[in-house]
Amino acid sequence: MPELLLKLDAVTAGYAQDIDVLRDVSIAVHAGQVSGLIGLNGAGKSTVIKTICGFLAPKAGRIEYLGEAINGIEPHRLIDRDICCIPQESSLFPYLTVEENLRLPLQGRARKFGAALAGRFEEVLEIFPALRERRRAQAGDLSGGQQKQVEFAKAWLQRPKLCLIDEPSIGLSPILAEEVFRWIERFAKSGMGILLIDHNVRRVVKMSDRIHVLSLGRITAAGGREDFEGDLHEQVRQWLGLDF
Repeated sequence: MPELLLKLDAVTAGYAQDIDVLRDVSIAVHAGQVSGLIGLNGAGKSTVIKTICGFLAPKAGRIEYLGEAINGIEPHRLIDRDICCIPQESSLFPYLTVEENLRLPLQGRARKFGAALAGRFEEVLEIFPALRERRRAQAGDLSGGQQKQVEFAKAWLQRPKLCLIDEPSIGLSPILAEEVFRWIERFAKSGMGILLIDHNVRRVVKMSDRIHVLSLGRITAAGGREDFEGDLHEQVRQWLGLDF
């Protein structure tokens, strides 16, 4: 069994004192694997990410990373633990250049990466060739698809152990969305553990090693890819109340 990176154990969380958005949520993410989280809009998927990242402190339950509790971790400390988040909305600084945005998370960490940093940056520009041409452009001048490339390139440059990815294909054309999913597969093959949220249920099921269904803040189904691959149309109708 691959190394267990992230474990949510019966986590309850919410934005108000008496309103729980998540109820007894349990999820696991292993190194080199994709754990998919699917559910209707409003089910609480993004709240799971916010709770892991420390923007919300769990009211109950435990969040473990490499066996250590990180309940309520300060969000800016995630990078120190080799945890990276690619949010649904852009996290780029629009008036900084592409290169400045890429290098920003690595400031103060040159000692950790050493001489490998220059080679790693060149590798990123080979994987994302469009960014080489736009490396001096301000991030705010990029298209939505190019900004998404910068987000993934920034994550690849950091080489995290765990990457949390929230709705990466939203607003993208089918061609660009498929490219995004190939990047995620590359991340997993490199050994990263991935927690993936995306509205493309079929694609999430296809590429995930384990899938969790979130409905009204609770995990209502969980299993391996083989448990979800049968008549997905009927399963999704049953679990999520949708007809795809």
